[in-house]
Amino acid sequence: YNTSLTSALLQTAQFVHDSGYTGVPVLFSWASRGKTFDYVYDLNSAAMARDALIETAFIVGEDMSVSERYDVVAHSMGNLLTVEAMRQAAIQGTFDESGKIGAVILASPDIDVDLFRSQIELIAPERRRFYVLVSGDDKALATSRWLAGGINRVGDADDTRLADLGVVVIDLSKLKANDSYNHGKFADAPEAVQLIGSSLLSGTRLEGATPPSLQEFLAIK
Repeated sequence: YNTSLTSALLQTAQFVHDSGYTGVPVLFSWASRGKTFDYVYDLNSAAMARDALIETAFIVGEDMSVSERYDVVAHSMGNLLTVEAMRQAAIQGTFDESGKIGAVILASPDIDVDLFRSQIELIAPERRRFYVLVSGDDKALATSRWLAGGINRVGDADDTRLADLGVVVIDLSKLKANDSYNHGKFADAPEAVQLIGSSLLSGTRLEGATPPSLQEFLAIK
């Protein structure tokens, strides 16, 4: 939401640099208007991009035979598109046919928590390699929650409720970031960037890759 293609490219490049990631980054950007007051327009644009994202995943997983594994990192409204595309693929029986999907990192997900439950219920528990990055001080999600009539977003939902869905919850509430809305900690807070980067590089489970120095910052459920 509110992110143009140019901005998405710059943010991706910055994240790759800061995290020390040495793999091949692939950016999927849907048609956001890049304007604060076009939330509904962006919401519809995200929904329309599902087929294109599934096609992209097929290209990465099947056609790029040299790839052994790929991870998915989605942010904010992009999580709605990502999880909905996975749900659609699961219905079609084509979800992760290549078996190459590693971690699916959902950062500050702007998804109705009840919708999220219905989406991932179609994905077998053993294939739910989801890591949900939440933060209780996320002001952007607070606004989204208000627009949704007070319904929690996944990114600010109760940890226990999310864990019951078979996902790993990583609470970033204690981390400080330069983002005044506290909505981009996954790419802005150095500790979070290092956590994600080390996991992507090593191919290990995200919680297992947590450096000891981060234990005081991250409450992993």
